[in-house]
Amino acid sequence: MNRIYLDNAATTLLEPAVLDAMMPYLTTHFGNPSAIYSYGRESRLAIENARKSVAKILHAHPAEIFFTSGGTESSNTAIMASVKDLGCKHIITSKIEHHATLHTAEHLYHTGETALSYVKLLPNGHIDMEDLEKLLAESAEKCLVTLLHANNETGNMIDIHEVGNLCKLYGAIFHSDTVQTIGHLPFDLRHAPVHFVTGAGHKFHGPKGVGILYINENVKIKPFMYGGSQERNMRAGTENLYGIVGFAKALELAAENYEHDSAYIKGLKVYMMEQLKKHVKGIAFNGDPLGRSLYTILNVSFPKTEKSEMILFNLDINNICASGGSACTSGADAGSHVIRAINNNPNQVAVRFSFCKYNTKEEINYVAEKLKEMI
Repeated sequence: MNRIYLDNAATTLLEPAVLDAMMPYLTTHFGNPSAIYSYGRESRLAIENARKSVAKILHAHPAEIFFTSGGTESSNTAIMASVKDLGCKHIITSKIEHHATLHTAEHLYHTGETALSYVKLLPNGHIDMEDLEKLLAESAEKCLVTLLHANNETGNMIDIHEVGNLCKLYGAIFHSDTVQTIGHLPFDLRHAPVHFVTGAGHKFHGPKGVGILYINENVKIKPFMYGGSQERNMRAGTENLYGIVGFAKALELAAENYEHDSAYIKGLKVYMMEQLKKHVKGIAFNGDPLGRSLYTILNVSFPKTEKSEMILFNLDINNICASGGSACTSGADAGSHVIRAINNNPNQVAVRFSFCKYNTKEEINYVAEKLKEMI
């Protein structure tokens, strides 16, 4: 059996058509986009066409799209700028955010630059909207609300409009980490009450090391990195030319095939839930997998036994790639801060399976069989 890759929320396979679009910029069109001669102008044109394409798909203005090194840099930029440039003195976030958000918020709290509050969570892992309103209403300072659009471990989703309208009501800045949803869901940023959103190319079959930060045109911030005048004076450093071209191409393909791919992948997720319930006793699903949840992610709790404690290693030995919560802290598995926050059951072991259009039902059958043997 070939390797079965069920960790698409960590990263995805680079699509061949995306590599084809990138190749000319790795070979013949190698000019520095800031140069004035023809080589440079070709590169500059490629970047601006990519920006227009991304903006069109997300229903934003090209001037609102900034290319970055990925979701982590984008979130850091948005959060730091909200505090340093937009006067936010109180960050409201949740205990289940990605570390790119959590660690940035904690840093600003520890340096004394902001107050920090965590919104309560409901038993199914959703954000408690009543508590969010209470935190906003009680805050004497201007707030930054930063919440994941879709949680990278459970797939649970917030309603961007509901949260954004609440922020508007209380004069708060709203940043949403949309790394798991850009390239997987349609966006209409022109009508979304959000100041900042983030994207990363490698989550939807694009290249690693390239992302976007959407900054609403009404928001004025200072650069996060200084140096040259790249990205309209907002992000110094020679642009990741072939990465940017690849990001735009991957997003175009994702948008074109959204209807078909999302239905197919959702089918795989539901099928896996059925197979696991059939084959493995005592399992539970974390979050709200059939409710307001992203179709690419399934988080499963297995009963803790001597066997299941080594489940990720045993899956790996059987050529199955999955993660214990979040892949960004693999290596020495410190467990998942997300699962701890919503389901702190010491008698369960959580595994995240995440799917893409290249996965098959045959693979899921094989995984379910192996899990049955393991547990």
